[in-house]
Amino acid sequence: MNIKEFHYFHELVKYKNFSQVASFFNVSQPTITMAIKRLETELEVKLFVRDRSHKQLVVTPSGEQLDRHVTQILNELDVMKKELSRISSEKILFGLPPIIGTYYFPHVAPELLRAGLIDKLDIFESGSNEMLTYILDGTLDLALIGSITPIVDAKLDAKIFDRTHFKIAVSENHPLAKRNSVDFKELAREKFIILDDRFIHSIAFSKMCHANQFRPQIIHRSNDVHILKAMIKENMGISFLTELALPPEPGIKVLDIADDNQPEFLLSIVYRHSHVLTKLQQRLIEILPQKINL
Repeated sequence: MNIKEFHYFHELVKYKNFSQVASFFNVSQPTITMAIKRLETELEVKLFVRDRSHKQLVVTPSGEQLDRHVTQILNELDVMKKELSRISSEKILFGLPPIIGTYYFPHVAPELLRAGLIDKLDIFESGSNEMLTYILDGTLDLALIGSITPIVDAKLDAKIFDRTHFKIAVSENHPLAKRNSVDFKELAREKFIILDDRFIHSIAFSKMCHANQFRPQIIHRSNDVHILKAMIKENMGISFLTELALPPEPGIKVLDIADDNQPEFLLSIVYRHSHVLTKLQQRLIEILPQKINL
């Protein structure tokens, strides 16, 4: 068996049509047929059967099982190609969620500059939820990722180096601005402006609402913290944000959440377990947790 046969097989599972797969790869139909027969002979299993009544190609249980393995193999090959192509460039594809980039990264940038790493970073911005996918598929080498529980995945190495709390942000003109803390259940009738599902905030927020047994009134979701803050200042609603994103700022009052059981915002350095770190990447990992200090 070879990689090309795996590609043929995987697409045949998807399309269930020999002619369509042959056209996709720009080869003859017998080429696809013979490739599948070779796989079946070598593995000593039947991968497809013909449903005569419906004139359809059906994937057998053995075929479904093989496709799960083939999918992993092809994904790993894709990751391998991406990683190998970047080794000689001495560039680090570095994931940085917007909140972490805005409020954490400036504290570490001077040390990265002194270490000669700043110009080696190709920074990619997205929410923490999306960032994990980009690490796993090889799009990124390393990332700083926010989570509410430790990241546990056999394919990843994740090292927590900071923890912060979530807070409630309200306008200075909001009635709650007279207080320093609030029980989350008191917010059941409030209008919320929150970050969208690309951010870990949405998961933490849902957990808090579920724990306090209310369905929140969400009037706006955004991927831009600055837009959220502008709307808060106009007293259009309140928000749920990590304290990392809430340094002292005119027009906004930050309240502690008084609940005993509440999620934390965990900050981790994450990379693939199979990834062999270059010297530059190792140096970056050494600097980040030591120098970030608000």
